[in-house]
Amino acid sequence: MLATNFVLDDYLARIGFTGIPSVNPECLAQLMRCQLFSIPFENIDVRTHQAVSLVPEDLVNKLIYKNRGGYCYEVNGVFAMALDAIGFDYRICGARPMFYPSLRPKTHVVIIVEIGSERYLCDLGFGSFGIRAPIALSQLDGILQQDDDQFRLSLLDENTYLLEARVEQAWKRQFAFDLYPMAWIDMGLPNYFNSTHPDTIFVQKTLAIRFSAQGRSILVDNQLKRYRHGQVEITQVPSDEIVTLLQEEFHIDCPAGFVAPGTAD
Repeated sequence: MLATNFVLDDYLARIGFTGIPSVNPECLAQLMRCQLFSIPFENIDVRTHQAVSLVPEDLVNKLIYKNRGGYCYEVNGVFAMALDAIGFDYRICGARPMFYPSLRPKTHVVIIVEIGSERYLCDLGFGSFGIRAPIALSQLDGILQQDDDQFRLSLLDENTYLLEARVEQAWKRQFAFDLYPMAWIDMGLPNYFNSTHPDTIFVQKTLAIRFSAQGRSILVDNQLKRYRHGQVEITQVPSDEIVTLLQEEFHIDCPAGFVAPGTAD
């Protein structure tokens, strides 16, 4: 999937990628890490009551040429464009969030990249405890260390994979997925659900997450959690400081119409 305004060199500059991209596992891992650390996860458009556009050209303009991030469809969509431009063989697959007490629809998407005889799970848009590097689908049932985070990939049945993350000394289910490819147009319905349904966290809360090699910063409304090497610091951010925080710590330029949490609409 490529947008008419996607320029690979501009994307690589946006994410701070150095070197010459090529189709191999090392490049895939570097691309994913660079984008994860450069383009934040955020839902500001939802909170300003704007439609989240999945038009490819709109994604490029927002995430590459403006100081913005996005949620799974957006960040994974731009990553897919880069994979396409470089020549990786990939597919987009629907994924089902698994941390809810009851069954939920497949409102998440991941990318499966095939290099030689191996397939790799890539995902830049799951949020708090998302993976930091591609995971080979052959790496089943072992503990996968990525910086200070730990993950585990297993099979729920012969067709369905389950990703778990180590959270506060316990394994927590994150999402499940199969390898059936999802067409880009099919993201329209889950995107509409995530951006408009009153039960979704994207409608209820202002969210921003920025990853680094040392950990992550997570803003949920006025609560800021900074994870650094397994330690967490929690602070409450006054509403009149939210916009500055989003600019300075998350590198997000808030659009017109954004109302900071805790401020009367």
